[in-house]
Amino acid sequence: MTQSATQTFPLTIHAHWRNAAASKGFDILKRIRDRYHLLLRCQTCGATHMSKVFVLMNNQPQCPHCIEARWQGDAKAAGLQWAGRDPQSRHHGFYIAECGHRLRRQIELVKRAAAGICDVRCETCHSRKEQEEAAARDWELLGADPDGDPSYRHYRHPPCGHVQRIARANMQTGRFGCGKCGEDWPAAPSHLYAMQFRLPSGHRLIKLGFSRNPDSRLRHQLLKHRGLDAQILKTVPMASGQLALQTEKRLHARLKAAFPESIAPPDLYSGSINVGSEIYFPDVTREILRMLDEIATDSAA
Repeated sequence: MTQSATQTFPLTIHAHWRNAAASKGFDILKRIRDRYHLLLRCQTCGATHMSKVFVLMNNQPQCPHCIEARWQGDAKAAGLQWAGRDPQSRHHGFYIAECGHRLRRQIELVKRAAAGICDVRCETCHSRKEQEEAAARDWELLGADPDGDPSYRHYRHPPCGHVQRIARANMQTGRFGCGKCGEDWPAAPSHLYAMQFRLPSGHRLIKLGFSRNPDSRLRHQLLKHRGLDAQILKTVPMASGQLALQTEKRLHARLKAAFPESIAPPDLYSGSINVGSEIYFPDVTREILRMLDEIATDSAA
């Protein structure tokens, strides 16, 4: 049986269809599948693809072969090799990195990398590099920062077994110490503190922080003017600077979640207090003191 005998849709290609296709960079070869579809040939690359008549007449058809060629070009410019579309996501593709590992990346991200806006890195190789950085300083990389900070990693110190959050930049340069067996601030005793400030404008503010010496911190680091009315409301001793830092971050997270409107804007106190954050309005004073009392009680237990 011939094709014409089994054809169930019209084969006519109207002149205005041809004109529309030509104006948009395509030639119509024939009608296929049903009355609604056309086989188009791209005037740029010569490849063919199927398109609906409606799309041709009302929109600008996109040649999938030209699109994939652009993706291949972006991959090459970004130092990658195109390995095909991700069938599960139209926004992602697969790539082969120079190291030989297969990557899944957003197509738009690779386009930005091709333009020099960002980089595409292999997680496998990057993780190995971070492990080597830690091993070079007698530490072991455990994984991502448990607090979610992209600048930090989670490490273990095998000589003493201590587990600690450390900025990756500090691991690379060695500007840190072990919170258990080290001799600098992470291992040294410290204090949590609550301080009160009365600004020349009349505003009263509260700061929660930690320091090895809260009085020195207040008098010689925080105050931009010696005559500023300031006092320490409460201090709680902590076994180490590392523990004090971790506890302080946890308390700030609780305060910011429960009292977001009580966070004082830096432009209110920047002329008087030498710090850029962690300052609150006085309505949270009772809560800060309560949290410090709770920690003091737990430490004494």
